[in-house]
Amino acid sequence: MAAALVLAPIAVATTSPTPAKTTTVLTLGGPATDRPIPAGFLGLSIEYFAIPAYAGTDASVINPVFVQLIRNLAGGSPPNLRIGGDTTDRTWWPLPNTPTPAGVNETLTPGWIATTKALATATGAKLTLGINLEADSGKIARTEADQLVAGLGSNRVEALELGNEPELYGTFTWGRSGKPGRPHDYDFAAFSRDFTRIARALPNVPLAGPASGGPRWFRDVGRFLAEHRDVKLTTLHRYPLQLCYVRKDEPNYPTISNLVSSRSSRGLAGSVAAAVRASHARHVPVRIDEMNTIGCGSDRAVGESFASALWALDALFEMARVGVDGVNMSSFPGATYELFTFSEADGRWHALVEPEYYGLEMFAQAAPAGSRLLTVSPADPDAGHLQAFATRAPDGTMRVAVINDGPGAHVVRVRAPSATQTGTLELLTAPSLTARNDVTLGGQSFGATTTTGLLAGTQNTVTVARASGGYTMKVPSASAALLTIR
Repeated sequence: MAAALVLAPIAVATTSPTPAKTTTVLTLGGPATDRPIPAGFLGLSIEYFAIPAYAGTDASVINPVFVQLIRNLAGGSPPNLRIGGDTTDRTWWPLPNTPTPAGVNETLTPGWIATTKALATATGAKLTLGINLEADSGKIARTEADQLVAGLGSNRVEALELGNEPELYGTFTWGRSGKPGRPHDYDFAAFSRDFTRIARALPNVPLAGPASGGPRWFRDVGRFLAEHRDVKLTTLHRYPLQLCYVRKDEPNYPTISNLVSSRSSRGLAGSVAAAVRASHARHVPVRIDEMNTIGCGSDRAVGESFASALWALDALFEMARVGVDGVNMSSFPGATYELFTFSEADGRWHALVEPEYYGLEMFAQAAPAGSRLLTVSPADPDAGHLQAFATRAPDGTMRVAVINDGPGAHVVRVRAPSATQTGTLELLTAPSLTARNDVTLGGQSFGATTTTGLLAGTQNTVTVARASGGYTMKVPSASAALLTIR
């Protein structure tokens, strides 16, 4: 007897009239990794100047929509917020009788501290804070770190991240200085010496690093940790695409097809796998504390497309698969991949939520804290355009996420030998991969704008009965499906 699947309620979500292909069979096995998904795995990375833009400037009335959007991704655990990025080395706390460093264009204030503390309190967040290394001054770094730790509270600060992408110090212009912050031949050895010298000036708070986005530097992670025993968190950055210095025919040029390719998800995770092993060998966790779609240049047709939602879901699972302990998705005002934008009118906050955020929220549902990735064996090696991941939570609940970025629908049969209960299916859909509107998750959406930060509308899920040892579901084109078996 065929598995019972009520398709009528989800017919409107089908994005293509293309008939479903032959059934693809997926078999769930045992644990795929030896590490459960940690609490706070999915966090956010925002620039220093984004705090007032996102949270507001009144510490007594923090933007509640932003607070809720953070909570949605944390699954009830304390979220991880990394504050830094390019602004790490362009920000300082002013020192008396000291001129502003040449590359600095952001000044921290007591008001910024108050707002950020209120945000951390409202969300329960743990903070990773970027500290200026490019200014090359222990006094500047110490003053900034002291003010941040004292103002925000040491209990909120998970780590101080000294510098940002130091592999670029000798290449790109430092802030408003008009020239690079280091000599052209600046290398890992020089960075390590700078790190040692400046770290000595910092307060007794765990350090994070090397905050590198250059794969050639990833091979030095083991050496970095050996030389800096006070580093308690390895931080790396990853973007699959970039518009700068790339030809249109290269696989990392921003296109929809390049974004949903395995290179941009499995390949991206593979690029950090050796560094993860080296860090874990020293019992130091790893966060990709800055990640998103396009690392350099702006292409909103790609960065704000529904394809970014499917990519995010895929890439997060792949990072978990190689043992990464957490990922912070980057967002800041003006970014080509900004996750949300806020406005305030008459004392009420409104948010426009971009398609990619929906993919993050589905991942948060699919991989709750404490769950373990399971092996998924495809019986059909030519499934094409399908990616599948499965988790088992501590309470035994299994969740299977199937991503279909192809042009046609797929019928998928999930064999879960230990499962006996009826499953629940929800879909993540949009009109097409290129769509920037009309995205739904389980039939709900944030609408044109949201004043709550919560999905709204009638929830649309269907039950899938177990029959003949499996669960059968139809996954429309340009969509993702989440099957939950409790």
